Amino acid sequence: MSAPHPALNWTVHPRSATKITVKAGDTISVQYASIVRLVAVDDAGHDALPALGLIKNGSVGLADFASAPFVGWAASYGGHAEGLPACTIQSDEPLLVLSARVACSLWLINPTTSDDHVAGAGTGAFRVNLKQAAAPNMLLPDSLGKIRDEFTVSRATAQAYRLNKGETVQIIDVDGQQCSDFMAFRTAGLDRGVEQRIDSTVTRSMVHSAYPSPGLFDKFYDSDMRPLLNVVQDTVGRHDTFGLACTARGYEERGFPGHVNCSDNIADAMDPYGVERRSAWPAINFFFNSWIDHGDNLFQSEESWSRPGDYVAMQAMDDLVCVTTACPDDVDPINGWNPTDIHVRIYEPDAPISRAIAHREKEDARMSLSQNSAFHPATSKLTQNYAPARNLWLPQSYPSIGTIGEYWACREACTLQDMSGLRKYDILGPDAELLLQRCMTRNIAKLALWRGTYALMCDAQGAVIDDGTLFRIGPQTFRWCCGHEESARHLLEQAKDLDVRIHDMQSSLPNLALQGPKSRDVLRDIVFTQPQVPALDDVKWFGVTMARLHDREGIPFMLSRSGYTGELGYEMFCDAKDAPALWDAVMAAGQTHGIKPMGGDALEIIRVEAGLAAAGAEFAPDVDAFEAGLGFAVDLKKDDFIGKEVLVRNTENPRRVLKGMILDSRDVPPHGAPIYAGERQIGVVTSATHSPTLEAGIAMVRVSAGHAENGTPLEIGQMGGHMKRLTGTVCDVPFVDPRRERARA
Repeated sequence: MSAPHPALNWTVHPRSATKITVKAGDTISVQYASIVRLVAVDDAGHDALPALGLIKNGSVGLADFASAPFVGWAASYGGHAEGLPACTIQSDEPLLVLSARVACSLWLINPTTSDDHVAGAGTGAFRVNLKQAAAPNMLLPDSLGKIRDEFTVSRATAQAYRLNKGETVQIIDVDGQQCSDFMAFRTAGLDRGVEQRIDSTVTRSMVHSAYPSPGLFDKFYDSDMRPLLNVVQDTVGRHDTFGLACTARGYEERGFPGHVNCSDNIADAMDPYGVERRSAWPAINFFFNSWIDHGDNLFQSEESWSRPGDYVAMQAMDDLVCVTTACPDDVDPINGWNPTDIHVRIYEPDAPISRAIAHREKEDARMSLSQNSAFHPATSKLTQNYAPARNLWLPQSYPSIGTIGEYWACREACTLQDMSGLRKYDILGPDAELLLQRCMTRNIAKLALWRGTYALMCDAQGAVIDDGTLFRIGPQTFRWCCGHEESARHLLEQAKDLDVRIHDMQSSLPNLALQGPKSRDVLRDIVFTQPQVPALDDVKWFGVTMARLHDREGIPFMLSRSGYTGELGYEMFCDAKDAPALWDAVMAAGQTHGIKPMGGDALEIIRVEAGLAAAGAEFAPDVDAFEAGLGFAVDLKKDDFIGKEVLVRNTENPRRVLKGMILDSRDVPPHGAPIYAGERQIGVVTSATHSPTLEAGIAMVRVSAGHAENGTPLEIGQMGGHMKRLTGTVCDVPFVDPRRERARA
């Protein structure tokens, strides 16, 4: 599937700026920008706005966006950032098109004040597309740093090269769907006549996965279990370490004798380095989309998932000799039936390349690399255990406390957690309520100012698209905090005939969750509110207010009484630049109350104990809202909403019910494990954990309605479903605090 090329498309978040390099004749299009501020400078350092058909109409306004990169760029030109000419365009039109008459550096700024941003009176993200007048011979992603060397491996060939310790190699799929075999040897070993190369079996054993990826388990190892390279960035996440590089014999047996192959190409390329020739080379096959089928244990493959400009970047942990191929396979789908080129870049050791994976909101959406959360300067002092949460790295645990310690802190005192992976959308305008009434399962007309509600979006079949919390922060202003970008696509589709704006906040509104019985006590020491909004003690369950840190001049943030733990708790949403200071202030105020930082691992235990649903677990495309256990959030008395007709029909004769199971052991079954009544499967596990409170394994399960009565004994299948069974009994959820009295406290 095609997707926007990362070298030609950008998303500009609220209170951020993006620089693009424009050549004469290029066309720039800006989509969904209610306001955009532009600064353009030609190669001589002169104002280039007139060459774009624009005129100066104001100042840059450095306070309106995260301006440090812009200020540094202006200084490199010898200019003063605030004094540069700027043109601000405000429009309700969905598309702005500009044509460049000269080459220039163009900055596109998404401006708003931090106060307006937090209060929902600012802007949303907009998109920028560059159409080049003269297409380059090879379109490549932006460089990651200072390049020492780069070259193209032509289709059906291989090239060997040296990679020094600390340098980073970037292997780029130029045209998309092109596999590339890779192997690396320790230089010191080759000098002694010893081949110390990547060992796929050792690597898989060390990283507990089919292949390493950016994060904790990111290294390729040799047969002595010593690391050779660590994976820094990976924009595909689909590779192969099981098969050989393609061989002459493999083509011969399929009827293609004499076909060029990667094994021979590798042997030829490595011959000058004294590497013993072999007819079948083990290799890391980047971009090769393979898997092992769980049903029959057969090795399977199909077309590559890589798009034009996708890549893998790896840093050398020793001096290496490497070889890269551009696979010649044109007799099956792995290269899309059309082998193309691979491009290789080698970066100097001091290149500031952050670890990242690619995030795409949808298969055909533009790639964005995972970033550190705005709270990372604070959390990174406490942990290095991070995992990707959509387009952000978020802490999984804090080693000085441990997952169980974090769990008990949330249950008995309070915890602070970075939850910035939430998606946030502001829905504004005269028809905002009408749109939300159409899309939400709750009656939004009853939602008062400064109140929130847990709600669902369903499709026409009653399946849950997304869940989240909707806050009313103005008469015609709502903030939807949810789990997935599909929410925005659904809202945009339904809003085509309405007078409404949907602002995508992207990562510009990071948020913290302060959860636990002492969370209110912590906030009493630091929260300031103006008289026109609810005070802290007036913010009841699912209430919301606009607050400041300490006093009227303090950091602004939105404060809601909500969370994902089932405990008394609050969430705080602030501007990205204020995030580290807000974290530090909450942690300082919480010291006397036993506050601890908490990561995603502890939250997962608490979520299951609280019986709270998760996407991909309790709700999925073939599961309606009631089967997901979310019927409490569906108002069937409401006149109409998308999916209502099907949900009404399904409630009359329910087939499946979400329940709990308390197990007779401490075992934790995986998601999707089959549930049996005798020899018949009657359900599946949706989520499970070991409960420290109940001292037993617990599971949220979806079972047939005829087996959903509390106390019913059931078995969860392990080892194929029949070799081992975990026994347990059906119960209600939540497992802990079934009446939600803690959250309401």
